[in-house]
Amino acid sequence: MLATQIRQKDSVFYFCAYPVDDILAKARFISRFYAEGMPSLPGEEAEAGDEVAKFIEKIESTDAAFQRQLSRAKVTQIQNFYETAVSQPPIPGTVLLFTDEKLRFDPVKPFTNVGDLQEPRGKYLIIDGQHRLAALHFFRRHRPDDARTIHVPCVIFDGKSEDFATEMFVIINSTPTRINKSHLVDLYEKVSWAAPDKKFAARVVDHLYREGDSPLRYKINRLGGRSKQEKWILQAELFNEIHRWASSEWKKLSKKSNLPREAERFYEVVRDFLRAAEKAWGDAWANDSYQVTRPVTLKAMLRVCADLSAEEPPDDRVKTWARRLSPWADLAKSFRNEGFYERFPAKGQIERVARIHRELARAANIQRRGKDAEGEEQ
Repeated sequence: MLATQIRQKDSVFYFCAYPVDDILAKARFISRFYAEGMPSLPGEEAEAGDEVAKFIEKIESTDAAFQRQLSRAKVTQIQNFYETAVSQPPIPGTVLLFTDEKLRFDPVKPFTNVGDLQEPRGKYLIIDGQHRLAALHFFRRHRPDDARTIHVPCVIFDGKSEDFATEMFVIINSTPTRINKSHLVDLYEKVSWAAPDKKFAARVVDHLYREGDSPLRYKINRLGGRSKQEKWILQAELFNEIHRWASSEWKKLSKKSNLPREAERFYEVVRDFLRAAEKAWGDAWANDSYQVTRPVTLKAMLRVCADLSAEEPPDDRVKTWARRLSPWADLAKSFRNEGFYERFPAKGQIERVARIHRELARAANIQRRGKDAEGEEQ
């Protein structure tokens, strides 16, 4: 395959124009998989005759992947664009491909940066352009003669780890309109430029999602509207609270030699606190008639957890903290769904979380830390 070799700083990559049949044969469609507490997470059931939905349904899913699930609407929209594009090129942007194989490049004289690029033995991962290639698959099916005239502009990265591909994906897509915060939290660990405190918080959140002894196991919504199971809190909301806490202690934490172990310690504190809170709330815990395990209260409880962790650690955290939080049982009636927002009036959730935090800390006689202790909102 004829390609142009491009050098930028220490990086070498390639630009080429792939014929439609060749690129579709070499590209690997894949999406990120979330166990959600089940052996597998079924996709949306495709309606009869909906070929796009059936294609998406069969795409490989793995928790090692970085790509989001394909959007049926977006694939259909791009397919329609291909079919109606007349004067403009149907694929104006480059597709970014990745292989961990080191590809051989043989320059064609007299050039040093133009030559024959060996294709990988395996398939390319698609860093950017998965929807464009999926739409091209259907365009070729419906209009094969037109498809044969199309060459897809591609940039190929080779010989790097898959973490490189993940990082490229995040760099390209980390804007509010292109990648949701929960998905980004999942990938912080693999992104070299992510701030250490964010990586730390993401690791704690991952423990809370995965560990078998976590009270939040599979109760964290990583999928947004796609989740089909009962969830208590969005991953992005949980991350914000853990990051808020970690940031307040980062001057001390950043000096630790083993941050993964410190993340485990944070996890263990949150785990024990939530176990104690479950005992304190009694029947109101995980009860649909109450707001106790809803995001606004969970976030306020995590702030109480941060407050409590600043005190001298007891020998038996769960038992001691359950006794400390026992006054919450008397507050349970205030957290019933009926009239909850009237009992905790606020201009929005940020103010309501701070209000509930103050009430929970007061009831358990726990000293609030930082700006919250001064009554300021964060």
